[in-house]
Amino acid sequence: MTWLTWSLLSAAFAAATAILAKLGVQDTDANLATALRTTVVVVFTWLITYAARQPGTFRVLSTKTWLFLILSGIATGLSWLCYFRALQVGPASRVAPIDKLSVAFVIIFAALFLGEKLTWGKAIGGALMVMGAISIALE
Repeated sequence: MTWLTWSLLSAAFAAATAILAKLGVQDTDANLATALRTTVVVVFTWLITYAARQPGTFRVLSTKTWLFLILSGIATGLSWLCYFRALQVGPASRVAPIDKLSVAFVIIFAALFLGEKLTWGKAIGGALMVMGAISIALE
């Protein structure tokens, strides 16, 4: 499958996540809900990783790899904690679009930190995403 197929699947699962999480967080603490969800993600991901492993997959990782994956994990955890709290107190149809402003942030951060080219197409697309998210959130 191509990157586009994987990206569309990711978006579909993220949409399902928002709806399922909104239903699941209604009668419980948002942090507890996040911890439960994270536990499921960890177990599920390890099972998939083990089942689909290729020879040489489990090798010693560099310090740099560990550092950036740990920092990424912390950022993910913080994002999920904030997202679940937002879902608990706000409507999913307004929370999810604001959460997806991460796309606009990625465009900017990729240009700043990864040296990716900021094209007119990315700039206009990102601006439209921001305007759409704000339009939905302020409805």
